[in-house]
This record gives sequence, structure tokens and C-alpha cells, in this order.
Amino acid sequence: MKLNLSIFFLLLTLLSCGNKIVATSNSSDIKKQNAFNQQNSQPGYWQQHVDYKMEIDMNVDNFQYKGTQDLVYTNNSPDTLKRVFYHLHLNAFQPGSEMDVRSRTIADPDRRVGDRISKLKPDEIGYIKVNSLTQNGTSLSYKTVGTILEVDLTQVILPGESVNFNMNFDAQVPVQVRRTGRNSSEGVALSMTQWYPKMAEYDFEGWHADPYIAREFHGVWGDFDVKLTIDKNYVVGGTGYLQSETSAQNGKKTLHYIAPKVHDFTWAADPDFIHDSVSMPNGPTLHFYYKKDLAPEYLDNWKKLQPKTVALMQYFSNNIGVYPYDQYSVIQGGDGGMEYAMCTLITGERNFGSLVGVTAHELAHTWFQFLLATNESKHEWMDEGFTSYISNLAMNEVMDQNRENPQASSYRGYISLALSGKEQPLTTHADRYEYNAAYGTAAYSKGAVFLAQLGYIMGEENLKKTIKKYYRDFAFNHPTPNDVIRTAEKVSGMQLGWYLIDFGQTTNTIDYGVSEINNTKITLERIGLMPMPLDVSVTYADGTTEDFYIPLRMIRGVKPTSSTIIDDWAWAYPNYTFETSKTVQSVEIDPKYGMADVNRANNTKSN
Repeated sequence: MKLNLSIFFLLLTLLSCGNKIVATSNSSDIKKQNAFNQQNSQPGYWQQHVDYKMEIDMNVDNFQYKGTQDLVYTNNSPDTLKRVFYHLHLNAFQPGSEMDVRSRTIADPDRRVGDRISKLKPDEIGYIKVNSLTQNGTSLSYKTVGTILEVDLTQVILPGESVNFNMNFDAQVPVQVRRTGRNSSEGVALSMTQWYPKMAEYDFEGWHADPYIAREFHGVWGDFDVKLTIDKNYVVGGTGYLQSETSAQNGKKTLHYIAPKVHDFTWAADPDFIHDSVSMPNGPTLHFYYKKDLAPEYLDNWKKLQPKTVALMQYFSNNIGVYPYDQYSVIQGGDGGMEYAMCTLITGERNFGSLVGVTAHELAHTWFQFLLATNESKHEWMDEGFTSYISNLAMNEVMDQNRENPQASSYRGYISLALSGKEQPLTTHADRYEYNAAYGTAAYSKGAVFLAQLGYIMGEENLKKTIKKYYRDFAFNHPTPNDVIRTAEKVSGMQLGWYLIDFGQTTNTIDYGVSEINNTKITLERIGLMPMPLDVSVTYADGTTEDFYIPLRMIRGVKPTSSTIIDDWAWAYPNYTFETSKTVQSVEIDPKYGMADVNRANNTKSN
């Protein structure tokens, strides 16, 4: 059954999970959708809209292609726009580019990049060359600056106005270095990611025309209509619904795709792809594309992956919210694993656990990046971290890992970073981390701990409700960190702004210790700067135990707990003493390891 996007969002308001719902590209539905977004987001919320029509002619002999792009840009902002910016991501794969130089000068370069870009020959580099660009039929003045096209408008774009940009461009697919490229190490011919001139995002903070140096992306939602002409022997998979396949000249075929309400369009192609599909009950159709010449054990893994992907899709839909499109593709390609609209590209020569693990992570990105779509350059931890958190839980269930704490490795990674002297705040721009390792641990591990520890603070059931409400309220809305914390406050009734500040915007650490035990009195101390409520387990001299909960005063509330609730602890007081009913034998702070306490050695003490 196919339902439009406006109905989809109405159902999301009523349900936290449910049956498959299919997005459509009807323009009236999009207008209703935008109105719904504004009604259910922060007051005054707006976002830009862009529709792409592209015709691409790919030459698989030299990996060059020609393209035309007819783009309709709608300025939903209250601002008058005098310039626009496009991303030309393929220009990063040229000697001397910012990506090249940064990779060669950072202390710990990504091993997949290293100095490889500097060694690319002219027929191996990537590029997008804009040949012409018009606005409503009038030629524009523009300049290519690295991976950004700077465009001066002949006429300003007024608030509420839609304009047409028409572009003609040539491009070359680089040798596979990072994410996009040709002839990967596993022999995949084309991994076409970030391959077209892409309009930069403009929002309440202004333009986000970040150069492509190393990290992730940010984009404008819209509808894509793409006609791809390519060698007839190539099997193609990726974003969008295939509308037709027709024969073209010179041994080629033309594939026509539409993709409604996405902020990217990706495809991969190879003449030796196997294409399998699985139709989920009341859910999307899953597609799998992988090389037929894989070793037998890898081919077997790709077959076994398919029911696991069904289980993962069901897990995320049940625990975050309904997946809104009617297909998703897992494609062998790229150089690791990377999320895209309606699909992921992953390397395929993996053991089974690794293949499921990377699929779980990239599939989870569909919710936290392609439906919630935070600005990854500024808030990469909201994407990578939240994805890591939920995929850890999914793997624990789907793969029967039976881990008591599926987030334990994320806690270990964050604490190691916090004690290393190399941590930077999560407010650091993704390209401005001094070390790649520090970026990775902050984004993935600390970001995962942010959610896991929020569950410790507000209670696990409240966290589950928060994740569903966050998705329900902010899908298709580019949420910010404040949106997450305000959602948690609405669910729990707690005051949680302090948590976003201390854990999300500083490098303050958590360190609580048991200072003294004196018969029936226990004294605790706060050593780190970051405040937290405390779970404390007390073992008495007679062998019995009792759990206590010490609220943090600035929370102005308590989490659901079966523990004995005692007086709250104000952050400014470094010490806290409470008295028990019996003689104390030993004390442990945070016995279930819910806090990212950087020194657990002082969390326990015996009398």
C-alpha cells in the first residue's frame, strides 16, 4: 500500500512504529510536508527546497561523463539571497587539493588516503567542470574554488521565490581513493557518490559551503529525477526508484530514476554484479548488489547477510520509527562503509560478523543522517554517535551477542580519549580535529556514550521514548543538539541543559569517588568538573545490600528507580555525606557502569 509523505508524518505522530509507508514525489504532498515540518518543529522553522533533473551520459572506457542539470531552487528563508554555492566534491581528488594536503600534513592520516591523491595522473584524478550556468535563462558569473562553485546571481532570490538553474558540466571519476571512485580494490567498476554539482545548504546559520577535505556532508532536501545512460552490460543500483530502462545508441541503455524527498543521490555499477532482492512483510524491498567473482566464503556471507538485514530493518523501525521509503540497497563498493540515500556502499570481502556489523551501522545511518539529517560537519557526533549507539543494540539482539552492556567499547574508547590529552570538544568542526583518531573517537564513541549516559540520567525507558519522539518530531527537519536535549526534557520532565553543555560542549570529565566510610556514615567526593546524579550500592556488615539514588539538584527531578532516593547533591559542593541504617561494609558508585567515570579505581571502598 502506498501512502504519501503527509500521511506518513501524520502516522509518525500517532505511532512509534508500524507498517511500510512509501514516499511519493507529488508536489502538493511536498508542500503539505513542509507545512507539517514547520508546525511540528521549533517556532519559525524553515528549510530550503531543491529539485534536480539530470541527464548523465557515462563513458565506461575512460570513466568520463557529461551531464545536464535543471535545478529548481525554492528560497523558503526570510532572507534575500544574492549568491548561491554548489559543492563539486570530485575536485578533492586532485594533487594539491585541500583533501590531499591535509592528508599529507595531519599527524595520523587516513590510511585509505595517505599521499595517494598527490600521485594521481591526469587521467586518474576526479573533476567536475562547469561549462555553463544560467538563472532563469540568463547566464551567470561563477568561479570554481577547489570543491566549491561560487555563483553571483543576476537577480536576487526573494523569500518564497523559486528559480531555475540550468547547468552543463563534464566530469571524470577518480581512481578509488575515498568513498567515490572507479575500480576499487575489490574490483567494483563505479562507486558514484557525491558525483554531481550539489547545491549547498542555506539555513538559519547561513550558507554551509564547506570545502570537501575529509569528513561528511550536509544537503538540501528535494526530489531527484535522473536519467543515466551507461553501457548496457552494467548492473546499476542505488538511490531512487527505477521508472524505465530503454535502449540507447552505441551499446548503451538509459535508466530513469526518481527519488522523492532525499538530500543526496548515489549509485554504483558493475558488469559483474549479482542482484538479489528480498521483500519484507509490511516493509520495504531490500536489494543486494555484489560481485559474482567473490571467493565462495564471501558469496556465502552475502547470502546469509540478507535475512540479517531484514532483522536489522525491523529493529530500527521498531526502536526509532518507520522507514518511509519502499526500498533500501546494500551495495558492494567504495572503500569501507558509507551511508547514502536509500542505500549504503560497503566493501564486500569481509567475514560474516564484519559484514553484518558494517551493514547494521550504515543502515542505522538512514535514520540518524538521511532522515534526521544533522549537519555532519558541525555535529558529527549526533550522526556517528547515535548511529553507533543504536547499531550496538541492534547487533546485540540480531547476532545474539548477549552482551550485558553493548556500549562498553564506546565507554572505553571515550575514557581513553579523555585521559589522552588529545580530546577536543564535540563542538569542534569535523575538519578541525588535530588528530583523525581524536575525531573518530569523539564522533563515534563519545557520541554513543552521550545517548547511553543520558539513559543512565533519565532512565532507560525515558531514553527509548526520547529516541522515538526525536525521530517523530524532527525527521526531515535538520535538528540541532538543542533539539535532542529539549526532547529528552519534554519526555522526562527533567532539566538537562547542563548535560549538553558539559558533555557536548566541553572536555570536562566525570570523576566521583568514595572518600570515607565511618560506621553508618558514607562520604562521597566529586573530583571531576562534570556533575552527575549517582547510583550507589551499599553492602552492610551483615551481608545485606541496599541501593541508593542521589539526584543532581540542577536536574530538578528524579529518574524512575527502585533505589532508595535520598537528598539531592548540588554541584558546587565537592563532598556529600549521608547516613545509612546499618553498619557499612563497602560502597560502590555506579555499579552498573552507566557513567563515563574516568577513574573507576576510587568508585569503590571497603570499611
